[in-house]
Amino acid sequence: MLEELTTRHLGYQATSRPVAAMEVDYPSGSSTGWHAHPRNQLLHAIEGVMIVRSGAGSWVVPPNRAVWLAAGLEHEAHMCGEVRIRTVFVDPDAAPHLPRESCVLAVSPLLRELIVAAVDIPTDYASGGRDERLLLLLLDELRELAVLPLHLPMPRDSRLQMVCTQLSARPDDDTTAEQWADRLGVTAKTIHRLFAKETGMTFGQWRQQARLLFALERLARGERIIDVAIDSGYASQSAFTAMFRKHFGMPPSAFYR
Repeated sequence: MLEELTTRHLGYQATSRPVAAMEVDYPSGSSTGWHAHPRNQLLHAIEGVMIVRSGAGSWVVPPNRAVWLAAGLEHEAHMCGEVRIRTVFVDPDAAPHLPRESCVLAVSPLLRELIVAAVDIPTDYASGGRDERLLLLLLDELRELAVLPLHLPMPRDSRLQMVCTQLSARPDDDTTAEQWADRLGVTAKTIHRLFAKETGMTFGQWRQQARLLFALERLARGERIIDVAIDSGYASQSAFTAMFRKHFGMPPSAFYR
């Protein structure tokens, strides 16, 4: 069953039209497996939460967000809860000023309705008709969306990979950059330089982002906020809530609603 679900997209890649949309539902805990698309993909779930992973990093995607995956990017989506995916495949040259890199986007109410409507459009839609105009409006709306900080970039440097793997698995680990430098036999300056070069973030920013994405995944499973806060490395629920509100403008209790 899962294999059938994860290969349905192949027919949507073969169409000669520049945009095609499909719907697919997954049971809780399932995964798409690692795969790639020849087209850009706007991956959106109208229900449930996806954890999307690639060699370049990871994204947490709740229903009020979508992830834009660049053509050719090998990735995997893991489902937290039952997930109803509505996804749009877009040729790289379908419209100007589309996102060039993979990212998480805010989904406006208009874009959500356009995505839902697009899945009913046949892959051989006529040029110049209502269906094409709807898809062109979808692309126009897509270009207006804000990119959100829900990405955790992964480094290529093997030394930094070890650090990041540990911090991702144990976000409550408070080992400092200086202590990591001692373990690796390098200077703290080298650690900070590598983080900036490999991830575009400071060591502290990367660890905070790892904690944030870890927390989002746990919250998506319905776990208690206090437990998530402590396991994410925060001394109290109030400290965690303050960090969360700073990033998203709302408390964690309201995020998935």
